[in-house]
Amino acid sequence: MKIVVVMGTRPEAIKLAPLVAELRRRPNVDLRVVTTGQHRELLDQVLTTFAIVPDDDLNVMRPEQTLAELSGRVLSGVDRLLSTVAPDVLVVQGDTTSAFMCGLGAWYRRVPVAHVEAGLRTGLLSDPFPEEMNRRLTARIASLHFAPTARARMALLDEGVADDTIFVTGNTIVDALLHIRRCDSYQNGPLPVGVDRAQRLLLVTLHRRESWGPRLDGMCRAIRRIVEMRPDVRIVFPVHANPVVRRIVHDTLGGDPRIELIQPTDYQTFIKLMDASWLVLTDSGGVQEEAPVLGRPVLVLRETTERPEAIECGVARAIGTDPDAIVRHTLALLDNPAEHARMAQATSPFGDGHAAQRIADILEARIG
Repeated sequence: MKIVVVMGTRPEAIKLAPLVAELRRRPNVDLRVVTTGQHRELLDQVLTTFAIVPDDDLNVMRPEQTLAELSGRVLSGVDRLLSTVAPDVLVVQGDTTSAFMCGLGAWYRRVPVAHVEAGLRTGLLSDPFPEEMNRRLTARIASLHFAPTARARMALLDEGVADDTIFVTGNTIVDALLHIRRCDSYQNGPLPVGVDRAQRLLLVTLHRRESWGPRLDGMCRAIRRIVEMRPDVRIVFPVHANPVVRRIVHDTLGGDPRIELIQPTDYQTFIKLMDASWLVLTDSGGVQEEAPVLGRPVLVLRETTERPEAIECGVARAIGTDPDAIVRHTLALLDNPAEHARMAQATSPFGDGHAAQRIADILEARIG
């Protein structure tokens, strides 16, 4: 069975790495790993961490390119690939532009598409942008839908996706995280910052496209206010590589000795950093899935979330992007140890660490 797995961004690579490893262990699978070349440095970090050597690289990334330019390059690149490679199925992950355009390219070539992490929805087509539209359109193209949770399965059914094409597998990011934590290098690896036991470390990640501009600036100003109001708080902020994000974050938060703006870390180091944190403030989807496994409370700095399972479990709260709300909710946890303790309960609403095995089994049964 010939399988092509496509990944473009760091989150895609993290979530597909366990599936790549699982498929490589199966003797009847001829696997080809393709990268689109987006987020080059961040992607290469993940590939190195999980010992993945791509067979093909579409090399689509250009400085400051628009979504339309990126979409055209990905579609043309995957079409050229599929004109010479004839897989039995093409696997995409999540809600990125690369996932949707590669799926579309496969559909044009009559290649079945399998969608990992299918069915996540906020209900608003432009939030997150463009991810909500990407994942909805990918659902129209895909032949197999690997939903991480029962809620994601119900969302697909509500949209008319055939029941016998939907499989609840758990999320592969739990597989990836548990694998990393079992590695000796994780136990012995250093943190990118020193940890002072007298301080509470808050991990911050912000990057969403719909927040670029005044909204991101406002969130950063809220973070600065929190540091000014609580002398025992220290911020560590791995700043996304996108130049728009970097300009705003460094202009607003640079220069404070208790706010450390660091380069994006490799995945193993990032998980260690999260594990050492007291609280996580994020707009990242993956972090909403990872932090509960580690027992780290999460404040979601978004107006909506497609991962309400963590909120329902009590380990995360969606607090929006208003600066005053961010300050208020963060201070409420900083000043209420009992409430923080209630949220700091390790749980895994997104999977048990065996999602990749289930997906590979289904691919063999349905495609092979």
